Order: sequence, then structure tokens, then C-alpha cells
Amino acid sequence: MTETSDLQAFSEPRLIVEQGAAARLAAIAEPVLAGLGFRLVRVRISGVSGCTVQIMAERTDGTLTIDDCEAISRTLSPVLDVADPVAEAYRLEISSPGIDRPLVRVSDFARFAGHQVKVEMAIAVEGRRRFRGMLLGAQGEAAQIRRDDAPAGEAPEVLLPIRDIAEARLVLTDALVAESLRRGKEAERRARQSGAPTDQEPEREAPPGDAMHRQEARKKDSRKNTGKAGRRDNGHSDPAQASRRPSPNFQPAPAHRRRVAQHEGD
Repeated sequence: MTETSDLQAFSEPRLIVEQGAAARLAAIAEPVLAGLGFRLVRVRISGVSGCTVQIMAERTDGTLTIDDCEAISRTLSPVLDVADPVAEAYRLEISSPGIDRPLVRVSDFARFAGHQVKVEMAIAVEGRRRFRGMLLGAQGEAAQIRRDDAPAGEAPEVLLPIRDIAEARLVLTDALVAESLRRGKEAERRARQSGAPTDQEPEREAPPGDAMHRQEARKKDSRKNTGKAGRRDNGHSDPAQASRRPSPNFQPAPAHRRRVAQHEGD
């Protein structure tokens, strides 16, 4: 990728964006990511098993390593502490978009042409909001899709204005997995050709779409909460636990004295 095309890809805006609290988080996170050389893909807030804030990011070539996740976490966490965009305590996760990734930019729809996609519209097209089929590419700021369920006598191809899409996501197929592996190998080959030292440990690719491998950055110590769970997660001791720990010079009493003590305490 040339310097000019790389700059164009980096500055390309998202046409599918968040609403509400997620939009406020995106407004804070996006310039921080840009300063580190990454693009924001999506922000999600989930209330399952406590509040989780997930931030999906990528390089312009679509990759994101575990080391990238850690770098983003270290820089973004203090910014979120100051901005305080979420009222309750939350867990922050930094992840790659995944194989069955969201599509948010025009280039995403062009890049993944030939793969299955499912789309939910914010504004209905031809009386319907949900579409599924083969992604044919992009025409201007519209996604071209060949519908799987088009009835006989009705044109199977449809143009969907990308700005009117609420959610567009690739469907996980064998072909998509194979394409993802091929792109990963190409990225490794480009990294080797860039002149990186051969004795340097290779960057660890963040396994996408698997919550077990997302970078859990921190747990917010909210002013509206006691923050005890967060402090324990950060390695600080619980004072009550510490008070119950025996002294380093502690010596157990002889067995016959322990029996007397137990008897007197009954």
C-alpha cells in the first residue's frame, strides 16, 4: 500500500455509527486511536454479566495484534477515566473486528465483495429492514447485495444506502475463513519485507471474535461505587483479609493446648 493510499484509507470516515452512550464513547475513543495509528470500527456496550464496553479497532490493513490491544488500553484507559462517559462500573475490552466483522466504511463493502452478508436497516428499503445475501460491492455510498430470498419475478439485486444501515456484518463461512487466513499470511509477508529484524519475536495476532482472547484492559473504579472489586483486580490487598493473615513469626501451639482451647471455646 502506497503512502497516499494508506493515508486515504486511514482518513476514510465511518458511515455506520453508534447512537446514544456508545456514540459518546466513540467520540472519545476515535481520536485517541487515530493518534496511535489505528482506526475505530465499532463501540458496543453490553449489560451481560455486568457492564462491558467493547471497542473494536484495526490497522488500515485490517489487522490488530495483542500488543496493539495492550497499547490502546494503556493510552485509552486514563482518557476514559477523565471523561467518565459511563455512569456505572464497567469492564473495558479492546478487540479486533473479528472474521465475521462489522462493515462500517465504503471500502469495507468493496473489500469483502463476494462474501455473504446480513444487513439491518435503520430506514426501511422497499418496505423491509433485513437483508441477507451475496455482497457484490459498493456503488458510491450504497452497498449492492444479491438477495438469497428474492421471490420469482422480483429483481434479486438491491442497493442499500450505507448511511441508512443500522448494522452490517459478514456471515461466517468456509470461504470467509480461508480469505482471512490468506490475508493474515500476506500481512506477515509484508512485515518481513519491511525490513524488521528477523531475530525479533513476531507480533501476536489478536484472535478475532473470541471474547476469551480480547484484551481486558481494566475495571473502572467508579465514584458511584465502592470500587472494591476493581482494587482487588488491580492487585491491592483487602485490609480485612490482611488482618487475618498470620505473622511471619507465628508458631502453632502444641496439640494438647489446641485441644484445651477448643474445649474452652465450646
